[in-house]
Amino acid sequence: MISVTRLNGDAFVLNAAMIEQVQALPDTTVTLQNGKKIVVREPVQEVIELITSYYQKIGIQQSLKEVSDTSE
Repeated sequence: MISVTRLNGDAFVLNAAMIEQVQALPDTTVTLQNGKKIVVREPVQEVIELITSYYQKIGIQQSLKEVSDTSE
């Protein structure tokens, strides 16, 4: 889970595993796997860093790297 902020200043927690894409349109827009779009205050790079940190914390990042390395 990552903590982000809506444009109106409300903080909330988002399930990083449900994120499909992050875009700057010009506001940062997070698209979930179910198609729902959420606009947040954090810049794209910060959201990416939050997601990466979350994956590292739960051990997914290393698992994904290992799968990638074995498929090459």
